[in-house]
Amino acid sequence: MQPARIDSEQTPPKKLYMDINFYVICAVSLMAVLGVASVTPAFPKVSLALNINPKNLGLLVTVYTFPAVILGPIIGVLADRFGRKKIIVPSLFLFAIAGTACAFAPNFNLLLLLRFLQGIGAAPLVSMSLTLIGDLYAGDRRTTAMGYNNASITSVGTAIYPTIGGALATLGWYYPFLLPILALPIGLLVLFVLKNPEPQGERNLQEYLRNAVQALKNRKLAGLFLGSAANFVLLYGAYISYLPQLINDTFKAPAAAIGLILSSVSIAIVIASSQLGRLTRKFHTTTLIRASFILYALALLTVPLIQNLWLLLIPTTIFGIGLGIGAPSIQTRLTEIAPKQYLATILSVNGTFFGLGQTLGPLLMLLAFSLGGINSVFYAGAVFAILTLVVFRYCTCL
Repeated sequence: MQPARIDSEQTPPKKLYMDINFYVICAVSLMAVLGVASVTPAFPKVSLALNINPKNLGLLVTVYTFPAVILGPIIGVLADRFGRKKIIVPSLFLFAIAGTACAFAPNFNLLLLLRFLQGIGAAPLVSMSLTLIGDLYAGDRRTTAMGYNNASITSVGTAIYPTIGGALATLGWYYPFLLPILALPIGLLVLFVLKNPEPQGERNLQEYLRNAVQALKNRKLAGLFLGSAANFVLLYGAYISYLPQLINDTFKAPAAAIGLILSSVSIAIVIASSQLGRLTRKFHTTTLIRASFILYALALLTVPLIQNLWLLLIPTTIFGIGLGIGAPSIQTRLTEIAPKQYLATILSVNGTFFGLGQTLGPLLMLLAFSLGGINSVFYAGAVFAILTLVVFRYCTCL
């Protein structure tokens, strides 16, 4: 049984900017992107303080994102069985406690364990924020809320966090790891302020997973899932995990400068996403997705060739434009071709591929780093982007 939506035809709905529920949802989304974007500018300092080989820094991202791969397929089922708040509130508290404890880790192994626990708390946040939007809003308001939450709120958060994290890291490697404490008051807001309809029915886990497997047999859907995973392999593998180390090694830049460079990616995402409506009137969503992988390859090939720190803004902007048009286009295309009765299942599976890309990205680029050094990370990423484009074209062609 599906939860009743708050929107109704009888009662004129509030404007989104007047709806406290929407602000709470956005706060949950902002926590979801905090765990990686705020700490990566500190990675070079973490490496020195805890005596970590720089090539292993990507593990701090991998252990954080890995729980989403395992939990992704069942998060929706648990939320349907027990209610949204019973998933979100404990997740935010775990995220806050484990994430803040990272700042006090005396060694790399304990830091990895705490990051893993924080990742368990983070795993439901993105999918649950989207689920709440689906529960609370309908029609154009849902589309508008999705757009603000995904393109504007999340991307703006991803743009601001590296700057904040970089500034805090100048004081000490551990200061950016204190930011997750903000999830505690947000958890209380969800518990006491958020007014959402909770589901009354139950969903069979076995049936849910069977539907997910069946969806993977659709070649077009599989191509879109692959595209989703590839986006995050490149973002979390090359840019977020290893661009800070390249900037540190090549330009000896401070953590604050690293944060600014990383923020440029998200600023470009926001700008590109804001123009997506115009682009989709001229180009098919599949065309935009293909173009995004060409932009990724171009950006990644350019990074090792840059000789001036601030010229790195060119490839980071190109990469951000690709992500700004590619990722939302994948979401749009999924809603266009997915069977409506399995839409929630398919979006949950797509969320699992997000986590898979986030987890595999640092590991794949660690392999490239080990074989050929820091520049090889970006060349390998470019090759991966082109290979993904080829496979995606095969999967989605008519």
